[in-house]
Amino acid sequence: MRLPVGRVGRDPGLAPRIPLHLSPPPSAFRTNSVTHAIETGRILIVGAGIGALYAALKLAPRPVLMISPEKLGEGASSAWAQGGVAAAMELPDSAGSHALDTIRAGAGTVDPQIAAMVTEVAREHILALTELGTPFDRTDAGGYVMSREAAHSQARVVRVQGDQAGREIMHTLIEVARRTPSITTLEGVLATRLEVEEGRVTGLWIETSSLERSKPLLLRGAAYLLAGGGSGGLYALTTNPPRIRGQVIGMAARAGALISDAEFVQFHPTAIDVGIDPAPLATEALRGEGAMLVNRQGERFMTDIHPDAELAPRDIVARAIFSQTQAGNRPALDTRAVLGEKVLKHFPAVAQACAQAGIDPVHDTIPVAAAAHYHMGGIDTDRHGRASLGELWVCGEASSTGLHGANRLASNGLLEALVFARACAEDIAAQTDPLAPAPALPDLPFEPGGIAPDQAAVAELRRLMTDHVGVVRNGAGLTHALRQITRLEAAQPDCTSFLNMTATATLIAASALLREESRGGHYREDFPEPRPELAQRSHLTLREALAIRQRAVDAAA
Repeated sequence: MRLPVGRVGRDPGLAPRIPLHLSPPPSAFRTNSVTHAIETGRILIVGAGIGALYAALKLAPRPVLMISPEKLGEGASSAWAQGGVAAAMELPDSAGSHALDTIRAGAGTVDPQIAAMVTEVAREHILALTELGTPFDRTDAGGYVMSREAAHSQARVVRVQGDQAGREIMHTLIEVARRTPSITTLEGVLATRLEVEEGRVTGLWIETSSLERSKPLLLRGAAYLLAGGGSGGLYALTTNPPRIRGQVIGMAARAGALISDAEFVQFHPTAIDVGIDPAPLATEALRGEGAMLVNRQGERFMTDIHPDAELAPRDIVARAIFSQTQAGNRPALDTRAVLGEKVLKHFPAVAQACAQAGIDPVHDTIPVAAAAHYHMGGIDTDRHGRASLGELWVCGEASSTGLHGANRLASNGLLEALVFARACAEDIAAQTDPLAPAPALPDLPFEPGGIAPDQAAVAELRRLMTDHVGVVRNGAGLTHALRQITRLEAAQPDCTSFLNMTATATLIAASALLREESRGGHYREDFPEPRPELAQRSHLTLREALAIRQRAVDAAA
């Protein structure tokens, strides 16, 4: 029986409850016996990107412990963000116009109240970052240089040095965080599992992030905030840093958290296609400046597809790029006429990526492909950033707030991270004592003997996701993906980190299988049209997704 998209297993009008005999295998929810827990007395934040840092600063003077798998500032998706932060900074633009563009781009599934809330405070966050020292591009008169990106009706993207927004905002926040005595960072440490008792998070399991993993340790904190990124690295062709492979979403899902909009993955149309993993990004701002998309014959193909041509919504441009690639037409971005040598100065990240690949963007076109870029889905949260589990908050790409719908509006990602980082911090602050003493942190007694993911299995999982859960999907491919994820998972039943990856992959594929229509970033070639009755967000638990996966396995038996 087909299960319509919705709160599967909850609403009798949408789908039956999952039968007991289809409950997940024990490995999906395995818990270790707790022999020793380290009481930190601190708010524990998983991640060290813009959302994590901004929340930590907003929580001061409450003591915070940030968990980062790498050195602070390295490996965070935020630092790779090129476009900027969307905000209505001056007339004739307005927060209302920004909200309307967000809703339009989201293809019918944006929460309008969340869109209004986020866009209304966007300007405040730009001013706050400026006050902290972020060197946004400014005009001679002192105003902000505004750029237009796809699906925006106005030029409202605030940038830094053309394509350096993420890196420079991160640099600013790190410098301030280092001067803030309430913030402590654990570097080289990976969060792998949540400890849950009676629907409340009571602890966080961590291990060293090196290839030689340690046995897990349990930390306890005053509250728990997940800000550890999305899932783009689950795909073989991606613009995301290597560690961003859905582990945080999977960790929360395995603990029982509700996941929303998992099927909606955004594929960036213009990853630079030169065989590098991850693929360098040719920022959308280039198209905002007038760069054109052409194929190997030199034909500009977007003009026949959408009235806005290269500035059409990302999902439309991504599918056009994908179609050209599949046809062997080698799509490329042409900046020569509109930017010429300006591309070298105004877009240094793009210029550097091109130089490393032997491309001269002043005289050559830049080969591009559609690559997994941003996950609109994630851990379901309310307007305060609260997840469905008690004592758990989420901000940034790991969350699903209802802002992005089926197709994120360009440069709304960093904005959402900022707005919900503050919302989470304010909500946590209201429930914690700012004067509560935090004990000195001991040296963590990591012991050897942990289990790292098998890299061949990770590579196979990533290729599986690109081939069958990618830009264009169909029921047969999604069912095949679910069966193969089951096989890969069974080969590493005790590797918590890999189970987090396969949990997120399962949720994406199962949600995509349920949504029998095409909408935004989710395109089903066997259901190519949107269905008005399905213009709603989807909600799924891992237990329900595993039941869908098991049915796919049973059907092949």
